Amino acid sequence: KHWSEGVAKRAVKYSGKLSYGEAAEALVELGQIDISAKSVWRLTQHWGAVMKQVEAQEDIAANRKVESTATGKVEEKLDVRLGAAMDGAMIYVRGEEWKELKVGCLYEVETEPTLDPETGDWIEVGHARKTSYVSHLGGPEEFGRKMWTEAKRRDWLHALDTQVVGDAASWIWNLVQTYLYDAHQVVDWYHATEHLALAAQVAFGENSPEALHWFKQQKTPLFQGHADQVAQSILDLGKQKPAAQEELRKQAGYFTHNQHRRQYLEMRSEGWLIGSGMVESGGKRFKDRFTCSGMRWSRTGAERLLPVRGAIMSRRFDECWLKAYNSPPI
Repeated sequence: KHWSEGVAKRAVKYSGKLSYGEAAEALVELGQIDISAKSVWRLTQHWGAVMKQVEAQEDIAANRKVESTATGKVEEKLDVRLGAAMDGAMIYVRGEEWKELKVGCLYEVETEPTLDPETGDWIEVGHARKTSYVSHLGGPEEFGRKMWTEAKRRDWLHALDTQVVGDAASWIWNLVQTYLYDAHQVVDWYHATEHLALAAQVAFGENSPEALHWFKQQKTPLFQGHADQVAQSILDLGKQKPAAQEELRKQAGYFTHNQHRRQYLEMRSEGWLIGSGMVESGGKRFKDRFTCSGMRWSRTGAERLLPVRGAIMSRRFDECWLKAYNSPPI
């Protein structure tokens, strides 16, 4: 059956938020559109493939935009600070089992008064605004190209200043060195405190008063950027507790590695983000659509739905739909 553009657009958009069956039910209840879950699936598979093409077209457009402004003179900077963050989430692919979905986001950094829960003071803290998302079910190379396309679309090269936040995964910082190397770089503060808490538990026992005391004692120098001091404190604990020495050595290595990306006090005082909550939230929102009970995806099915979900999360669905609907047929 041939569906009108309006029906097709609604079906695809709803399927980016709900299961195919739920999307069909919503179309019946809200739009009095008698459509089956299988038809919603077929429409999403078709237009999801077209939206994948739109992503490729945006890469070409972003490169042209950069080339057209490369006049050999210093370009005027935009009055905006931009940030990027990357993380991974797991979805189930039939025949491959659980696979990592790489998720990235671009955002504007804005400061606003925020109540500090520890001091009770109002301070200016950086927040992520106007966040857009990209994803890739596969290796870092293609994902890195997608991140760079989105960065160029967001005028990364003309931003007043930039930052990247991520956990300690090496693939993230390898991509940063390739594409976003001149940005301020921050290893997520909350991951760092989790490792600090783990070291305390290994040394003193889970939830023990000694573990809590040591954790609070080390948290301040960590926040002040003295990750090397924290690493040495963990190594010293290992000497005192031989049974836990090997695990404590591993935790100390976490703080030794990426030390230059742990200037938390400096970054926060300058209005930058020190946590990767925005991309972790994005990963959970992708998982909300792809990991409900009983869901098992073919690789093709997942890859065609991902750009739909990403466009919705980025609040760009209408824009991307218009480009897809007017693009050459596939």
